[in-house]
Amino acid sequence: MQSVISNPAGVAEGIASADAREAIDLAPAGVEQVIARSQQQTSIERLEIYAGAYYARLLECLRAEYPIMAQAMGAELFDEFAVEYLRRYPSQSYTLNELGSRFAQFLAETRPNSPDEDDSWLDFLVDLATLEWCFSEVFDGPGAENQPLLSAAELKELSPDAWAAARLVPVPCLRILQLDFPVQTYYRAIRAGGEPPPPDRAPTWLAISRRNYVVRHFTLAPEEAQILQAIVAGRTIGEALAQVSPPAEVDSFAADLERWFQQWTAEGLFSAVLLPSS
Repeated sequence: MQSVISNPAGVAEGIASADAREAIDLAPAGVEQVIARSQQQTSIERLEIYAGAYYARLLECLRAEYPIMAQAMGAELFDEFAVEYLRRYPSQSYTLNELGSRFAQFLAETRPNSPDEDDSWLDFLVDLATLEWCFSEVFDGPGAENQPLLSAAELKELSPDAWAAARLVPVPCLRILQLDFPVQTYYRAIRAGGEPPPPDRAPTWLAISRRNYVVRHFTLAPEEAQILQAIVAGRTIGEALAQVSPPAEVDSFAADLERWFQQWTAEGLFSAVLLPSS
């Protein structure tokens, strides 16, 4: 019955599927051998009630997972996209936590490519879905609550040589996003009850993490994002800094670096510092 009602192609196709026939080998025409018809409905129609309820529940979960997306697209259009998503990527897990994990990928895969049309709206939706899923992933995933975090004072104690060779251990909930739109401003405005227009295209980098069970995010400068991404990837601080082209204003860049590291530690993005002998 599970194979039948969860088949994205419909009940009849579900009955004929390999999974269903492995459990009970019968064709759709013989379903009344195991599911009795009622006075008003055939066996297939009775099963379709359960299938409809199953997909209604999945749609409800996707709306809850992507509330800002649903508002941006409108309920009817969102449901149309969600139904197609479920057909392409049906639920494969015992938990619904992973149901929407490929929604942004689905939007990117199915977006039309027309050189004569402005695709900003479609690209904006992909970024918005990416942001909403990242928030959910960080909220539900492992965090650093009740664990010691690296402080700015600990970093200042390092010598210049140790500083360059040191590696910072990121907290497990840290994510770095590179987006084409500042969708975080739109997200915040909708959450606050506003009705903002979609933002204009503008390269955006975000750090997203969780502290005290609250998901937090802040915008990164391009060079800041490049350095932070390298550190998260396991590069030493010296290697991460070497990936950024030296600016003309060295003193200004040094001040930026100090401010960035202070903000990263204040936000609790790292749990420890590792030295070569560690």
